[in-house]
Amino acid sequence: MRIVTASVIIAAALFLGTTALAQAQGASPQPGAQETPAQSSTVIRSIQVVDIKQLQPAVRAKVDEIVARTSEEDLQSLRKSIDATPEAVSALKAKGLNSSHVVGFNVVDGVLTIFAKTT
Repeated sequence: MRIVTASVIIAAALFLGTTALAQAQGASPQPGAQETPAQSSTVIRSIQVVDIKQLQPAVRAKVDEIVARTSEEDLQSLRKSIDATPEAVSALKAKGLNSSHVVGFNVVDGVLTIFAKTT
């Protein structure tokens, strides 16, 4: 599972799609490879919020490792983006959470997964 941490903001994922995600993971774009807006847009069909405590131990270990390498500045940027996205705020509120619990996100096949960490 690909987990993208706070180095990319949700707004970029919503509007730029997989290109933004690949760049956030350190992949450099191919020279001369430009995508048209239709190719690069990702439609978010649903948002799910996952408490990392609910993940299988192996997956949780990977998430914890990525979170440990994420700067506080990146987390703050991600959380500001979430606060500016009403649908994400609503999904978090439905679970009794807010953006301060968010440690990362992932977008696959139109599903935005927000990873939250509770104490």
